[in-house]
Amino acid sequence: MEIDDIRGDLSEVLFTEEQIEKRIAELARDIERDYPDGDVLLVGVLKGAIIVMADLTRELKFHAHIDFMAVSSYGASTQSSGVVKINKDLDTDVAGKKVLLIEDIMDSGLTLSWLVENMRARGASSVEVCAMFRKPEAVKIPVDVRYVGFDIPPSFVVGYGLDYAEKYRNVRGLGVLAPAVYGGADPHA
Repeated sequence: MEIDDIRGDLSEVLFTEEQIEKRIAELARDIERDYPDGDVLLVGVLKGAIIVMADLTRELKFHAHIDFMAVSSYGASTQSSGVVKINKDLDTDVAGKKVLLIEDIMDSGLTLSWLVENMRARGASSVEVCAMFRKPEAVKIPVDVRYVGFDIPPSFVVGYGLDYAEKYRNVRGLGVLAPAVYGGADPHA
């Protein structure tokens, strides 16, 4: 779905498909530089990271080893409980492996910091993070993010894997959702 298809639901377009594609290529070159032998397990954090994971792995010039994990700290609420629940665990044993967590967005850092510690507790030899989008102003727990696609304002954004009520994930671009669409209060605050 093109970003123009939902323009009426947006207050602003932050990044076009072309801008995101260019940045994905740059991130892939950085990852290839840091893992020249391709000896890294890419762990996509579902559901949001599915789009960035697909685009990034296709851009890499080495055989990408991938797995997925789904975690939640929201439950049925729109605010994080701070308690992380594993909804889908890895199929791969990470002990002794270099792990690169692939995230769609880093906002508070609560879930991401838990994931980093969880990978370390499982015996990963190294754990790094790649986040396509980061909201620096929303960070509550600092997490070292080695690869950042774009820093964005603390607005409620959709597209490129990010949703509102399971809509907008497949939009080719990133935009700020108009408050009228979701009732005005940021549902992820």
